[in-house]
Order: sequence, then structure tokens, then C-alpha cells
Amino acid sequence: MTQYSIEAVLPHADPMILLSRLVSYDQDSAVCEVDITAESAFYNEQTQTVASYIGTEYMAQSIAAYAGALALDDNAAVKIGFLIGSRKYKTFSPEFKLGQTLSVSIKKLFQEETGLSVFECNIADGETLLAEAKINVFQPEDPVQFLKEQ
Repeated sequence: MTQYSIEAVLPHADPMILLSRLVSYDQDSAVCEVDITAESAFYNEQTQTVASYIGTEYMAQSIAAYAGALALDDNAAVKIGFLIGSRKYKTFSPEFKLGQTLSVSIKKLFQEETGLSVFECNIADGETLLAEAKINVFQPEDPVQFLKEQ
């Protein structure tokens, strides 16, 4: 596993890079972390939290970081992908709190040659499970061409 900065593996720009770092990855899974700070995107100053529904984007960006790291390992370009949807997003906390470091784990369950994939994802704070879902993503071979056709 090569250590990549989160900016190197995500096809996003600030302020929409929501992850703090890519911790580990292999051919089928990855772990990323999110530090909840007062500078976090979607941070609510009144409650000092980020709403837990933002967890779906943390999961999707973790999948993108995983795909980006694998692409860089193959000397390929990091490509954009599309969040198609989530299934059974369950949250066990209404918000993520200031000072928490969230661990976002993703595991590939299925991938088609077309670029459609399904990942099992969860968000935890230490041993405490905060959210889980199955996330469907699509990364076409040529995403730019795909967007032009639309």
C-alpha cells in the first residue's frame, strides 16, 4: 500500500474534500478517516456537530479515494465516478460531534465490467458503530465522454 494524500486520490476540490485521510486500502477495501472540526464542511456551529446524513457522502468519498489509490498504483489517472444511491442507510446517532475522528470502512461486494459497483460501508468512532449502508456507484471508462453525451 502506498501512502497517498487525500487530495491525490479524490477527484474533488476544496471545500468538497470531506475526508481527512486515506488510512489503508487493498484490492477490495479501504479505511478513511474524517476529523470533525469547526472547519468541517456542513459543520453546525450552534450544535457543534455535522448531521449524520452527511455520512453517505463520507462513504462515497471513501469509495472514490479507494478507486483513486488503485488507479495511481496502476499509473493511471484518477477518474470521477457517480454516487448512484444508497440502500439501507442506518444511522445510530443523529450527528457526528466536534472532536470525533470517524473511521469510514468500505468493502467492495460486487463490480460489473460496465463500472457499476456495490460497496458495504460503515462509519465508526472507535468500537462504536455510528452508521452503515450499501452504496451503489458508477465509474464509466470515460466519465468525461459520458457527461458530454447527457
